[in-house]
Amino acid sequence: MNCIDLHVHSTASDGSFTPEEVVELAKEAGLTYFALTDHDTVKGVPAAIAHAEKTGGINVIPGTELSCYEGEREIHIVGLFLDYNNKEFNEALASLERARELRNEQMVQKFVDAGIPLTIEELKHGNPGSVITRAHFARVLVEKGVCKDKAAAFDKYIGINCPFYLPKPKVTPEYVIGLINKAGGTAILAHPYSYKLTRSQVEKLLDRLIPAGLAGMECYYSTYDNSQTSELRSMAISKKLLVSGGSDFHGAIKPDISIGTGWGNLRVPEKLLMDIIEYRAQIKPS
Repeated sequence: MNCIDLHVHSTASDGSFTPEEVVELAKEAGLTYFALTDHDTVKGVPAAIAHAEKTGGINVIPGTELSCYEGEREIHIVGLFLDYNNKEFNEALASLERARELRNEQMVQKFVDAGIPLTIEELKHGNPGSVITRAHFARVLVEKGVCKDKAAAFDKYIGINCPFYLPKPKVTPEYVIGLINKAGGTAILAHPYSYKLTRSQVEKLLDRLIPAGLAGMECYYSTYDNSQTSELRSMAISKKLLVSGGSDFHGAIKPDISIGTGWGNLRVPEKLLMDIIEYRAQIKPS
């Protein structure tokens, strides 16, 4: 069975491997396709595609993972097959990035005021174009000996409702789904059971977002067992949604998750991607 991975991160956001290195890792894992879906950016996509075309052996799908809020709960929407050169889309991402940068500066100041020196340069870690996430804060806190591990950093310092946490710019799922669709992409609800939602709550969320243009849902994910995957597949099929899946690979940020195989048992069949491609062909304007 040919396998794929439709949820992968690089140094363009909070992954530890460059887009080119991710391409090589995907090839080593025997994948036929993978989607580069960095947080709130498409900056790594051109390098990944160029490297894949130059070296062969793998196909790169341009994507992103956009953050948004359902009330006070943060959720993520993956966009696949985006026109990553779309002007309106990139202008919207730039606006979100500026707001995120202000939030990061404010979080840094909170640490400094508390006697824990941090700098934006330390967070970027030699990757000036990367989108800083809380994972970057966690890494630096561990490196400085403030926390024993990244989990402790989230639990005590930067998790939601923790003393140094500030929310990202709050945009709605409908807004980011609209951005993805206007850029020619396909909008997928990422890892729905990672938001501590019940099945009934996921179904209600889907019923609201499908009319807004949501096309699919991640049913295969590194942390999901067969029962959860089956339940989500059934939910997606009943609502005529595309079934997607991916590892959420980050490299050293999530060292127990491997590209393509997640915790070791993940297998996302290529047929799911063929279904997405067929769907896109059917909705493409003539």
